[in-house]
Amino acid sequence: MKVLLDTNVVLDVLLDRKPHVADAARIFRLVEEGRATGLLCATTLTTLDYLLTQSLGRSDARPIMARLLRLFEIAPVTRAVIEGALRSEMADFEDGVLVQAARQAGADAVITRNVRDFAKAACSVFDPAQFLAQMR
Repeated sequence: MKVLLDTNVVLDVLLDRKPHVADAARIFRLVEEGRATGLLCATTLTTLDYLLTQSLGRSDARPIMARLLRLFEIAPVTRAVIEGALRSEMADFEDGVLVQAARQAGADAVITRNVRDFAKAACSVFDPAQFLAQMR
């Protein structure tokens, strides 16, 4: 299964945010093991780099970013993605961009802890626990 991870799921792992880190780390392991294909939206990477650099400094943030690039495919943010997000019924533009990037990259679903915010998404959306249950 090909899934796009929302920024909050990635931050759960990187910042060891309890209690969410357990499920998020399991998803990372599925990607590492090749049992799922993981995608990150290009905008997620810019957000992560900013947050990590602010909290850890550039020299510690960059190796983490490099690891993410080795582990995940990147869902590009193109004009078509932006236009699709603008046309979507999603209340939050950033979430609309994630959904459109996921769709254009051929993802089967988006994984987020904010499933409610994705109620009008034009793709399947799971929280981490739901996704893990489906993968068993």
